[in-house]
Amino acid sequence: MLDQQLMETKVGELLERQTQLTQRHGRLGPILDQVELDSTTLPTAAPLPPDKPDVRAELNGSAQEFALAGVATALFSYWSTRNSAAPGETSADRADRLFVAINQSLRTIESEQLSRINTLAEDAYQTADAIANVLEGAGLKVEADKGGIGGPLVAIDNPALFDTKVKELDEALNLLDKMKSEARRLPIANPSPGHSISSTFGVRKDPLLGTPAMHSGMDFRAPQGSDARVTAPGMVISAGWYGGYGRMVEVQHEGGFTTRYGHLSKILVKEGQKLLAGAVVGKVGSSGRSTGPHLHYEVRRNGDALNPVRFLKAGKKVSQYL
Repeated sequence: MLDQQLMETKVGELLERQTQLTQRHGRLGPILDQVELDSTTLPTAAPLPPDKPDVRAELNGSAQEFALAGVATALFSYWSTRNSAAPGETSADRADRLFVAINQSLRTIESEQLSRINTLAEDAYQTADAIANVLEGAGLKVEADKGGIGGPLVAIDNPALFDTKVKELDEALNLLDKMKSEARRLPIANPSPGHSISSTFGVRKDPLLGTPAMHSGMDFRAPQGSDARVTAPGMVISAGWYGGYGRMVEVQHEGGFTTRYGHLSKILVKEGQKLLAGAVVGKVGSSGRSTGPHLHYEVRRNGDALNPVRFLKAGKKVSQYL
């Protein structure tokens, strides 16, 4: 009777741990779904371990192995068919060996869960940091920091370790999402993908008069009728003929940024229209003060013309993370 009571107590403890592991897996599920959506945007400077794509499958398999069959039943069956009793070993001794094996298996699963969480959180933080460094290097301020405090998250007591690590992973993924959103709102995409630059920002020889003049944007050597695409989400604030620009579209973006698309042969948007990044605003042409078909592109902030090249370079670097 004492042996039976001891066995029932140990089985109860194991089933309680099994339930805890299954609940943990349930909490990890939504977070791992978010990780899967971000799996192609991790930095090359901080790669995930080779088995990263299988993280969810491994955790899922570990949880299901115990949830479907039951800890005691599944492992006892394995033990009874694969391990014979040692000479002189009693049933109680063999049961103790069984419980030691089950406990070790559960601890292994717990350790693997924490290891995965740590790795994913570290990668998310490094990716967010990489995006911030690229944007700040291009002179683009990001608004994702929370002030001058921080440090690694260390649980005070062991029972809270899993909860604190899950919170840290969730915080890291939220920070990464915010950094991606910050990057996507900036005009850092290419308005004429696949076409070379024929003239850059700054002082140059005027193409018509031959005298030095300020070029407030950059020109893309694009053929007549090719697409001119908006480089960030925004709203059209001007669409029509605009002096030397010829047919021009101007789009207002967040943060005081505006972009201009000049010398178009055809305008495909209207004032007040909201646009997603990459939307076609018009067709390349040679209207206005122009010597031939090309796209004139400008980036301005609070009315001041900025060099679009640094935005394009930042966009090229950040694109691997978005």
